[in-house]
This record gives sequence, structure tokens and C-alpha cells, in this order.
Amino acid sequence: MSILAVLEQRAGAWNRMSFETLAAAEQLAKELNTTASAAVLGQGISALAGELTSKRLDKVYAVDHDLLKDYTPDGYTAALRQLIDRAKPSLLLFPHTYQVRDFLPKLATALGKVAVSDVVAHRVAGGELVLVRQLFQGKVNADIRFTGEGPNFASLQAGAYRADQLAEGNAPVESFAPVIAASEIRIKPRELFRESQRAVDLGAAEIIVSVGRGIKEAGNIPIVQELADVLGAELAASRPICDAGWLPMERQVGSSGQTVAPKMYLAIGISGAIQHLVGMKGSRTIVAINKDANAPIFEVADYGIVGDLFQVVPELVEALKKIR
Repeated sequence: MSILAVLEQRAGAWNRMSFETLAAAEQLAKELNTTASAAVLGQGISALAGELTSKRLDKVYAVDHDLLKDYTPDGYTAALRQLIDRAKPSLLLFPHTYQVRDFLPKLATALGKVAVSDVVAHRVAGGELVLVRQLFQGKVNADIRFTGEGPNFASLQAGAYRADQLAEGNAPVESFAPVIAASEIRIKPRELFRESQRAVDLGAAEIIVSVGRGIKEAGNIPIVQELADVLGAELAASRPICDAGWLPMERQVGSSGQTVAPKMYLAIGISGAIQHLVGMKGSRTIVAINKDANAPIFEVADYGIVGDLFQVVPELVEALKKIR
């Protein structure tokens, strides 16, 4: 068994989830006593491939073609089918991005395989890989095993694996030029969709201060906003806050909002419903402030303060101001 992590880039910039996928590949390779390689697709991507040579990988594939300059499902599927024939991996891992969700079903179906999407964890049982994905907005965990011969496919949920745990190594780069005809590309790329100016990418934030129903009313939001400002953090919220219109929907974290994995996540007045937890449990450090000592949020928190946020947060802000 061998593992291939297919990483995502756009216009020469990595999608941050790519390195989470790389970390997952390294971890699985170690546990399954096999090798892990990585692949990056595009045009003129030798520099990007070179950035991966310092990782603990068996090989880095630089899949380069003029027709891969702009993403298309036809181009990516054609290129990856040829790479699979060449590298013969048993398992391919992908970040669960919008782009992957677009072409992965096409790729898997073309090879008569299935793809397990949005994987949140794994374990090895009896020498076999068991993938875990969540159903019904995180209320149920499903264990999934592959049967039959590979290659098998899986995409990984944002924050499920820690990119900061990547191991150092020395990997060679192998250039691969797939054979793709222009007639195969049925979809013509157009201008990329862009979010409105007010949109915020919480996934790129290193620190997030998130507020829940414990804030009581919209007029109290500035209390938490001040903490976010002192920390240089993005302000986020659980679903009830956004549903009430107290903060815009773009700041919602959870199964129906954004999935985040910052260096630090402060959950203030958030009880910790499973729908919220699935969106932030991959955070490196979780700090919870809640007056209910039995709130589920404390089960995932690294640090917890049992107390009234209206007392704790202002004192925390003053203490941080003195430190700074």
C-alpha cells in the first residue's frame, strides 16, 4: 500500500488545507508502515514542488501542462488518471475544498471507485484503515473501510489534521507531463468567483474569538469585539447569533458555516452543540469561557474558565492591555 496526497494550489499559492492533507498522508504512512508521496498540478509549478522537498515524502510529483494552468475538472481528471497509472498509489488523499468536491467524484467514477468525502479522523484496526466521517450534521460518526483493490479516494475535512506536525525530510521531485488534448477540456475557465468586499475568510485567521448565546443581546457584542481587537483576532459566532442577525452569516462557525482551525479559538458564551464543535474542533488551542461548568464546550477545550463572561471578558481585556 502506498499513499499519494494531491495538494491544491491556485495561481502559485497553496491552499492551506493542502498541508493538512500532507500531514494526514505522513501520519497514515507511518501507521500503515508504507510510503507517502505528494502531487501538485498546474503550469510552471516547479517552484511549488520544490517547496515540498523538505518534507518526509518518498517523492514529489510535479504534474505540469499548459492546460492545467487554469483548473478544469476535465483537465485534472485526465492528468490524475495518468499519474495514477504511473505511480500506482493505493490511497489518494485530497483536501475537502470546493475544487476537490467538483472533480473527485468524476475521477473516482471514471475508475469505477468510490470516494469517501469529508473525513474527520481515522484509525488502523487489524492492519486495515478505517476512515471516520460524520453524518446528520455531526450527530453520528460512521466508520468506513475500503474493499477490493485500490486506488481508493478520500477527502479530508479542514482542521481534521495538524499541518504544524509535518515531519522534515528530503524528497526528490519527479516531473510528469500528462498527455492532454485541448478537445478534452469541455469546460472553459472564466473569471474566478469573488466574494463581496465584506466577506471574511475565517479559515485564514490565526486567532478567532467566537461568541454564542451567552452574550444575551446584540448590544453586548462590543464586549467580545474589544477582546478580539486586543488579540488581533477575527470575530466569529455560533449559528444562533448569525440567525438572529447580530453578526453577518459569513462569521458563522459550524456545520452550516465555516470550518476553521486557527492557532487559538476562544469560545465565549458558547455551550458547545455538536454542530458548532465540528466547525472548530481542529483548532490548535481552544479556550472556553462559560458560566455552566457542565457545558459540552469544556470537553474539547484546552483551557476553561467557569464564570460570567460579562465579568471575565472585561478583566481579560484589561490584563491583555497591560501586557501589551
